Amino acid sequence: MLHLSLLKTIMFMGALSFTNSVASAELVLVVHKNNPNSVLSRSQVIDLYMGKYIAFPDGSKAVPVDIENDLETRTKFYDSLVGMPLARVNAYWSKVKFSGRARPPTQQKDEKAILDFVMETENAIAYVYENSVTSDLKVVYRFDE
Repeated sequence: MLHLSLLKTIMFMGALSFTNSVASAELVLVVHKNNPNSVLSRSQVIDLYMGKYIAFPDGSKAVPVDIENDLETRTKFYDSLVGMPLARVNAYWSKVKFSGRARPPTQQKDEKAILDFVMETENAIAYVYENSVTSDLKVVYRFDE
């Protein structure tokens, strides 16, 4: 009985450790490894994600990507980027879409779908957790800067 209790405690601590490591991971913005853009400023990222511009600084078309099924990550991203709650961002896009001035970011269902999309789409830009970045991607913006 003691061994079972100890095993449950160890499993719980391992799960807690994993959860904490995921929760503490930082969001970064990534592009395809062959994208000619290496660094973006905060204002350039805001302009891309809020529809002011539809191209990277080099003039190539940009395809911003949002995560669809992870409201926690999406909320964290917009709060970090523009300091607005997700409800306000959604309201903003409702107005902008209605006016026809811009289109909201493309949506992918989860981080895996986002990673696959960016690896296949040279002009895509997306936010992902830094611990998910592979050699097929290039980090162009970090929130800690």
